[in-house]
Order: sequence, then C-alpha cells, then structure tokens
Amino acid sequence: MPATGQHRRPRSNRLARKLAVTGTGAAVLALPLIGANSASAATPTVANVKSMGYADNLDGWIRGALQVMKQNGIPGTYNGIYRNIIRESSGDPAAINNWDSNAVAGTPSKGLLQVIDPTFLAYHVPGTAMNPFDPIANITAACKYAAARYGSIDNVFGAY
Repeated sequence: MPATGQHRRPRSNRLARKLAVTGTGAAVLALPLIGANSASAATPTVANVKSMGYADNLDGWIRGALQVMKQNGIPGTYNGIYRNIIRESSGDPAAINNWDSNAVAGTPSKGLLQVIDPTFLAYHVPGTAMNPFDPIANITAACKYAAARYGSIDNVFGAY
C-alpha cells in the first residue's frame, strides 16, 4: 500500500503517547515500594498457646504442641511428651545444659526437651517460632526428631 494511503496520526499525539508510557512505567516501578509497606505484606502466623486458646503452662504447651503435631502428622502422646519433659528439664522452658558433651562442643541443649540448635533447625516444624526456647517450637521439633529416629517420642525412655 502506498504511503499516501496509510492513516497517519498527527505528531502531537506521539509526545502524548511517550508521556503515557513513561508515566505508566514510573507507576509500575512505584507499586512494589508502596505494596511493601501495606498490610498485604503480612508475616506468617506463629502458633502459640494464647492464639491456640491454651494456658501458658506445661499442660497448655503440651496440648498446643499436640495440636501442631497432629496437623503435621508427627506421632506422640501427652504422656510420652510429659514424661520426657520432666526427665529433660523438669518443665522449665528456659532450661539450658552447659555441662554435657554437647555444651563442651559448643552446642548446649535447650528448652523443655533439651534440643541442640542443629537438631532444632533440622526438625523445626513450620508455623512454630524459630526459637528453641519457645515451648511449642521446642516440643514439636523434638517430637519430629524422635519420630524420625525412634518412631515416636513415646518410645524414648532416656537421653536421646
């Protein structure tokens, strides 16, 4: 088709199109910055006894952990967890062992079920705190480890 037969837009529209495209590009670049500060960038919820409706004590920690364990297919019973907690920490979530071979090697056992940091990280259950002193996180990680090694925390009757 000859050039004279083609429809041409006036030159003034070309400048308007450039501005529109540039403006759109700037808006697209600004969107991630605006969105990062909004509520849509919420952090994941972490299971804790209050949010789960349990008391903030040994009974509540075990019941909360059992709920998380059930959701994640980790075996264990209240009695098995309780028995091991009493032996390992006497129910003190802030317990830390600074004298055994793990402590001498630089990784003391921590929390209710006396888990060392590498084990806690390897067996951490998503949805729980990334803190080995958090009761629910400590119990669920220890029970996940015990399940992998012994079939269940219920099968643990001594130091593990």
